[in-house]
Amino acid sequence: MVWLTFVAAAAVIVLAATQLARFGDAIAVRTRLGGMFVGAILLAGATSLPELLTTISSFRQGVPDLAAGNLLGSNMFNMLVLALLDMLYRQARILRRVAMRHALIASLAALLIGLAAFFILADIPAQVGWVGVDSILLMAVYIVGIRLLQSGGAPAQEGEPGPVPEGMPRLVPALVGFGLAAGALVVATPFLVRSSVQIAEITGVGAGFVGTLLVAMVTSLPELVTTIAAVRIGAYDLAVGNLFGSNAFNIFALGFADLFYLPGRFLGVIDPAFALVALLGLILTMMGLIGNLIRLERRFFFLEIDALALVVMYFAGMLFLYTRGIGV
Repeated sequence: MVWLTFVAAAAVIVLAATQLARFGDAIAVRTRLGGMFVGAILLAGATSLPELLTTISSFRQGVPDLAAGNLLGSNMFNMLVLALLDMLYRQARILRRVAMRHALIASLAALLIGLAAFFILADIPAQVGWVGVDSILLMAVYIVGIRLLQSGGAPAQEGEPGPVPEGMPRLVPALVGFGLAAGALVVATPFLVRSSVQIAEITGVGAGFVGTLLVAMVTSLPELVTTIAAVRIGAYDLAVGNLFGSNAFNIFALGFADLFYLPGRFLGVIDPAFALVALLGLILTMMGLIGNLIRLERRFFFLEIDALALVVMYFAGMLFLYTRGIGV
């Protein structure tokens, strides 16, 4: 029964995430905001809803480390997705095709992840009510960064806008469809997460490592499916903006979740060892940023060096976390 629930919920999320990519691309074209802007903000926020919902749900179950592992581990998994797509779609070479201005959202994500790691280790006791000042700062940096991205870093597509592809939804239906698809994620995610946690409990693995590996992968399924769908329709800026933007949004969610953690500061109860998970996510994000900027053309056999390095770093990082017993 647990596996049946898992498969059914995953199927709903796959369908909803595919529609998110379709309607997100339509919104980008119809509003002339561009794929990078919509991917980094609108699509990233929608596909990161499972992480936020999982975090809030974990508070009710009394496992805050699962919440931390989920959000920080999702950042690592998003960069693995970027690398795998870059390797699988060799004819497109995603990191070569997207706009270099993705460096802005990637840099914002790196800044936020670094701040999160610092706050977890620093354990600053200042609070406003029950919410930590550190969480407030994470949310403020995200909002200011996105405002800068909107006003100066992500202009509409350069040059004259191209023709609207035939069959593309109009703006209002696209907005409605986008909202319905996001709503389907909200409904299906709790079932997917609950079944994932039950499966993990059967294996006897600790909640924190489950959050970093299994739940992070499960709740990142919308990013994975949406990014694949975006790449298949040639919306490369939408795909990469979604992944980098999701990393930034995950840290915003880390701070925002503090509003729902009534016992006190959320970051104050996270095991300091999870700063290592954050730092691994930071390293992977910076590697993805470098791949976008320098656009290497060197290969190891038939594999691109930058994408291969991301894959190796992800699995080496997960092995390191497991052998160190973090969250286990």
